[in-house]
Amino acid sequence: MLVLSRSQVEDLLDMDSLIDSLAPAMADLSAGRASVPDRVAALVPERDGFLAAMPGFLASAGTLMTKLVSLFPHNDGIRLPTHQALIVAFDPDTGEPAALLDGTAITAARTGACSALSARLLAREDASVLAVLGTGVQARSHARAICRVRPIRQIRVAGRDPARAAALAEELASVIEADVQAAGSYAEALDGADIAAATTHAIEPVIRRPWLTPGVHITSVGYNPAGREIDDATVAEALVCVESRQAVLAPPPAGSNDLLMPIRDGLITADHVHAELGELIAGSKPGRTAPDQITLFKSVGVAVQDAAATALVVAAARRQSIGEEISLR
Repeated sequence: MLVLSRSQVEDLLDMDSLIDSLAPAMADLSAGRASVPDRVAALVPERDGFLAAMPGFLASAGTLMTKLVSLFPHNDGIRLPTHQALIVAFDPDTGEPAALLDGTAITAARTGACSALSARLLAREDASVLAVLGTGVQARSHARAICRVRPIRQIRVAGRDPARAAALAEELASVIEADVQAAGSYAEALDGADIAAATTHAIEPVIRRPWLTPGVHITSVGYNPAGREIDDATVAEALVCVESRQAVLAPPPAGSNDLLMPIRDGLITADHVHAELGELIAGSKPGRTAPDQITLFKSVGVAVQDAAATALVVAAARRQSIGEEISLR
């Protein structure tokens, strides 16, 4: 069995290739060509945390895998990530364990990459101002990924801690060719933004309709069982797209309060979800229809994303003879 560390996974995973590979993976998911059951989780109430299992089979990538991922929101997010994961890949012909690899890096990368794919499908072609809400691992991943698909010239970073926002802005400015600034508030970051990436653990919405510019594309990946990132007015007005209707509307820990709460309150129905990304890719559903339309991609994370990333990493590792081979027998 091949074993790959976090640093090896990070070196092997190419963001452009990952964004591209997620498109057929999401199309397979929507067409029923991938096997992805709802995730299950063991709860750790005293730490507000959980350990989830996310199995998946993506036949087009020849990948059978499962991810074990923990979410412990009280970790500091930098020294100790809030999300930590392991991935085990199995031989899809025999079921034999084939690879064990760090899943923390894959979770960070594939989440940002899928948001970038949503921006490629839904953001205006000339979108050039990006608001990044949050200062953790996903904030970094989203800034790097979205700049790959749109001509971003300015990035505004906002978070609960102004010092961390300033530090992240300085860090991103050293690796991204854009004007990167720390904003004083979420509202300030969103003012005039063409794309907004919400990557928080917020209880109260960090994206509110009065703060938004017409035509903005929003990606929201944050999860908090006690709250949400997007307010009702934005959800009600936006063209809402998701990875999977089944996943996003499932009970916690699989679904999203950003949609479940307004459905519960009678503000929208489940039919308000316009499309899955795979349907946009296949052309069975239209995307943006007007320059001033607000579009929203609400992500909860699905195993086909991990499977697509795992396929890329394992193939690259075998080509380059990277990693350690161990025997379990």
